[in-house]
Parts: sequence; structure tokens; C-alpha cells
Amino acid sequence: MTPSGPTRGPLAVVVAYDRFCLFEFGIAVEIFGMPRPEMGEDWYRFAIAAGEAPPLRGQGGMVLSGDGGLELLAEADLIVLPGWRVAGEDPPQALIEALQAAHARGARIMSLCSGVFLLAKAGLLKGRTATTHWRYAELLRERFPDILVDADVLYADEGAILSSAGSAAGIDLCLHVIRRDFGPAAANMVARRLVVPPHREGGQAQYVERAVAPAREGARLGPLFDWMRARLNEPLPLKRLIAQAGMSERTLIRRFKAATGLAPGEWLLEERLSQAKVLLEESERSIDDVAEGCGLGSGENLRRHFRRRYGASPGGYRARFGQPPAPAQQPAKASPGPHAHPIVS
Repeated sequence: MTPSGPTRGPLAVVVAYDRFCLFEFGIAVEIFGMPRPEMGEDWYRFAIAAGEAPPLRGQGGMVLSGDGGLELLAEADLIVLPGWRVAGEDPPQALIEALQAAHARGARIMSLCSGVFLLAKAGLLKGRTATTHWRYAELLRERFPDILVDADVLYADEGAILSSAGSAAGIDLCLHVIRRDFGPAAANMVARRLVVPPHREGGQAQYVERAVAPAREGARLGPLFDWMRARLNEPLPLKRLIAQAGMSERTLIRRFKAATGLAPGEWLLEERLSQAKVLLEESERSIDDVAEGCGLGSGENLRRHFRRRYGASPGGYRARFGQPPAPAQQPAKASPGPHAHPIVS
């Protein structure tokens, strides 16, 4: 039976199985199952489907029964597959057949982390690009050579079939799906609730064997970061930062690099480009106005840095991630005669 509730939007069903990966499962529940009245009545409906006979044991001793069984997949608009318990272990045939049937009728199916092995076993990734945690990428290539495995990206979107890289990259994919379904403003709102960025740049490689900055440096410079973010549209030369931080130039640069991995000017450019993305997504301001609003001065300067950083123009980025333009207003129609009135739809 289709779950009922205060919303009437697409039905998102997350599949649970014995020894399911709790973190990825929690991502799906948090993003698609959390009540969000601010999103209105068209927000997702949500259910948990038991992919095997319950009770299902999750990591950490959790036991789960679910809202129903595989019959829920026959009603789902969006199916989420958390990490599979063992990357090389074959899943139950009934689950595979349910996924195949759901795909055949047009449901979207997305995997988080090692959940991609379920998609692969169901034959839904043949000739498609997919990703998974970097630890499992080689095994996925070996077992399914007809899949184009991209081990660097955070997620892969093949339309009706989507996959994310390891663990937290599932958040990136879920926000991407919200952006597709409800627009960038909705995705940004959910991201703010989660206290995560609406977009993360780069791929998995940046997270492998990467040093962590000392926490004490971030704490020392936290007020300066906040002060700079509140003034991105103002000139922020190094002398002004030194005066605000109350440090010598040498100390500020050393601590800044220890906390962020970047020099102050490089960090400031990244923040300004991030602000430019928000303005491009959420407003119809001209490119020159966006550049001025984020402190990059001119549209030409914004275009140069934006293309160098993201490989796309600001206009191209807005076309992909920005709010769709409002429908053009139809010209008023009037009936013959001196007392014509416009027809308002």
C-alpha cells in the first residue's frame, strides 16, 4: 500500500537489507524522509522497503522491519539503495527482479556507495557510467567490465540510473536529485538544514590520504573567516586582513595555510566564486552585477576565474543550475471596441 501523509509528491523508497550500511541508509532517511513542511505539499512521500525477510540488522545493533516489502518498489518513483553489506556478495534474486521491474516501468534508481553492486547485478549499468567508493572501484571493474567506472567523481547521473561515491558523497547525490526535481532553491534550503554545501567541487581523489588541518588553527581564525565572508564584495587586501586578525603578516599566512591549505588570497577567491554560484542560482542579476556582488569586480574577471575553476562559463552554469525563468507573460488580448479589457488567466 502506498504510504500516506501530508505530502503528495514523488514516492521515495529506501531499501533496507540485512547488515545494511547505517550511514548511507541514514542519509536517505534524513533527506527524503524528514518532514519538511516548508517545502509544501508536493514534497516527497517516503517509505522503507524490506529487501529481505525482516527483521533486518543494521550496523551498531539496530533492528529494522520497514513499512513493507518489495511490493513498495512497484509503486516507487525514486528508489534508494544504501551500501550493500559485502561488495562481492550476490544479492537476493527477488530484490534483483524487483529492481529490474521498477526500472522497466520508468522508476529512477540511485545507489549510495557500494549499493552500486545491486544495480550492476541487475544489469542496469551496462554501457553506462557509474561510480562507487574508491576502495570498491577496481572490484566493480573486474566483476562488471561492461560498466564505465569513474572512480574520481562524487556521483554519476545517467538519467534514470544514478550512483554516488563513498559514504558522504551520497549527500551530494541526494541534493543533486532534489535540484533536478524541485530546483536549486529547494536543494540549497535542504543543504542549509543539513549544514553542508549545496555543491562540492572535485572528486574522491581529494579525500584519499589527505592530511587534516590542526583544529586549533581553524578556531583561531574562525572570527576572521566570518568577517571576510560578510565582506566579500569589498576590497580585502592583505593589510586589511592583518589589521583585523591582529597578527603579523608572516603569522597570518602561516596559520591561514595550516587551517585551510590555501593562502589568504586563494581562499578569498574560492569564497567569492562560491558566492557567485549562489547568486547565479538564486537571482537573475546580470553577470556584471554578480561579479560586483561577490567582489570580483567585472564580468570579464568573473568569467575568467569561473571558467578556470569550474570549466564552464557563468552563463552556462546558470543555465544548468539556476532557477528556471518565469513564464513569459502573454500579451494582453482585448475585445473590439473602446472598452476593451485584458484577459487575465
